[in-house]
Amino acid sequence: MKSQNYQLATKLRHELHQHPELSNEEIWTKQHLMNFLKTNTNLEIVDKGNWFYAIYRAGTDKLNIAFRAEFDALPMDEVIDLPWASQFPGRAHKCGHDGHSATLAGFALEIDQEGADKNIFFLFQPAEETGDGAIQCVDFIKEHNIDEIYAYHNMSGIPYKTVGIMDGTIMCASKGMTIHLEGAPAHASQPETGINPSFAIGNILRAIPEFTSPEKNKGLILCTVVQIDVGEKAFGIAASQGNLRMTIRALYEEELDRLQENLENFTKAQAEQFGLKVSFHYNDEFPETFNHKESSDNIRFAAKSKEMKLIELKEAFRGSEDFGHFTKLTKGAFCLIGNGEDYPHVHTYEYDFRDELIESGVELFKGLVQL
Repeated sequence: MKSQNYQLATKLRHELHQHPELSNEEIWTKQHLMNFLKTNTNLEIVDKGNWFYAIYRAGTDKLNIAFRAEFDALPMDEVIDLPWASQFPGRAHKCGHDGHSATLAGFALEIDQEGADKNIFFLFQPAEETGDGAIQCVDFIKEHNIDEIYAYHNMSGIPYKTVGIMDGTIMCASKGMTIHLEGAPAHASQPETGINPSFAIGNILRAIPEFTSPEKNKGLILCTVVQIDVGEKAFGIAASQGNLRMTIRALYEEELDRLQENLENFTKAQAEQFGLKVSFHYNDEFPETFNHKESSDNIRFAAKSKEMKLIELKEAFRGSEDFGHFTKLTKGAFCLIGNGEDYPHVHTYEYDFRDELIESGVELFKGLVQL
């Protein structure tokens, strides 16, 4: 990567870090990225409202290859002392999406200056953290007949600057599930005159291990209780409504769907038994992130051509990524680039994206274009 381009991309990363915006609120971030590309490249830029993409055109008879970066931040405070620290309380780039976007922008500089024999699409996506960003952009795949799409995520626990890859599912499918149960209130001295959802919730909790049993599922499956909210903070009133919030997660989407169905059916049976009203709500829905072998192999070849260290991941990460929406529609692969085995993990207060990974990501992407 050219030194000047690296410096520009690093400065851009620091500017993005200072101005974090949450999912679907990334107005300044999107405009700043667009302005950067308008100022420093001659690429065609297409504004899609919440998101945008840039295009390098090599010819109508050439392959169409896309690269994606996300640009939303997390609802966390910046507590470490950084020259480019977040200027907004309660918002910070603690997942590294500022670095991913800076990487893609730096890559755009290189392609604009050096050229390529493929049509290159630079996709800048919102709202990855909530799982509803990629789904906003999927029409882009068919509209431009994208042949392949690639992305990377920085990851701690993997050796520094090492590329981690695997075939098949690399990130799990997941969603937030809320079960709302509503009965009838009663004086705490006469609980029999009301309908209390606590017993049904207790039964649901006891049923979870059966639904997530390894003997009944071919892949990893988890149901993590994140909150139980039942009744009021009043000792004179028996509980009459409650919410059970869980994250359900699976290696395979079909098994996630079955877990959801099992939980819903069991809950409906409990509601009928106790005379409760029931409803279900879902948030942060992520597909499994699936790597096509041909595309995974391309990442392997590109990493080796750039003399980057490569490791084969032995199992999928439990975390989720909405990039999987794209690989449902075309070939593609998602890889990891290591922050270091002892570096603070993403989504923690101590974390900050390592600027040096900008060059690693750019060189990997260039290697994919050069195949």
